[in-house]
Amino acid sequence: MNIKKKIRVLVVDDSLIFRETIVKGLSRDAGIEVVGTAVDAYMARDKILELQPDVMTLDVEMPRMNGVEFVKKLMPQYPMPVVMVSSATETVFDALKAGAVDFVGKPSNAGTGTDSFINELIIKVKIASTAKVGKLKHTFVPEATDSASGVVKAKNDVIIAIGASTGGTEATLEVIKELPREMPGIVIVQHMPPVFTKMYAERLNNICKIEVKEAQTGDTVRPGLALIAPGSFQLQVIKDRSGYFVKCFEGEKVNGHAPSVDVMFESVAHTAKDKAIGIILTGMGNDGAKGLLEMRKNGAYTIGQDEKTAVVYGMPMVAYNIGAVEKQCPLGSIAGELLDYLREKKFI
Repeated sequence: MNIKKKIRVLVVDDSLIFRETIVKGLSRDAGIEVVGTAVDAYMARDKILELQPDVMTLDVEMPRMNGVEFVKKLMPQYPMPVVMVSSATETVFDALKAGAVDFVGKPSNAGTGTDSFINELIIKVKIASTAKVGKLKHTFVPEATDSASGVVKAKNDVIIAIGASTGGTEATLEVIKELPREMPGIVIVQHMPPVFTKMYAERLNNICKIEVKEAQTGDTVRPGLALIAPGSFQLQVIKDRSGYFVKCFEGEKVNGHAPSVDVMFESVAHTAKDKAIGIILTGMGNDGAKGLLEMRKNGAYTIGQDEKTAVVYGMPMVAYNIGAVEKQCPLGSIAGELLDYLREKKFI
């Protein structure tokens, strides 16, 4: 009889109430065993050596050393999957950059909204237990693209659609920071809760050459702009006589997600047809695979991230297996592949 091994979790939080809430909540799941707790980074380091957990949940704001600094120090020595537990602050993106796999938004107090918080944390702990961490970061060095500094003029009727989940905040950044300012319009779905999508868009806007903003209904999809679907909203691309624009709406979750990559990809498949490029990046599950296949059937060029560079090779694997991916690339080559295709088609 094959008994499935439980995921061993270390819970790190300086708040006794939240520690107990997380321990109790995670322990409800038969597939998870909480093997220990810690109140700060120093205690956590000792517990990691002693207990060798599979996954650690880590508070961002802690005394003596915050969660981000701890991840920066931990990853080079003891690479392990970390799920950050964060209040609505952009500091969490620094933790993801440092090597954390994912994050969950912390409720304002341990009494309200804890059920959905715990359910999300359980899911993300399970995904994190399958993630590749540590040395993977070294594969994220993008290839040089000679056009990154050049001036190009993009066509108005071309759309680039990018979908990602776990590991995607850094993967999407790696792709779009290599792109020149005059790119065709870009639409992005990254599985992320409300508030954080706006902070993520602002973060990318400060780093990338192109403009990046959280999408609102009516925003025009235009060259030089990337629109990120807001958390809890679905995003569709619609076309009228003046061009493409987006519609954001509170609809049912699709594949368990709002925003859903499939919803965006399917809308792009029907509005932009062969004037579209679809890119599917790291993430657990199958969201985006059917939509990417629909894009390819309608003449779009489709790119999928390869297994070696994906933090979680789920979404791009399903897309590849059903024939939705025309070209599979390591993460560092995707921007170059995209630019080569755009030039070949004279889209830029």
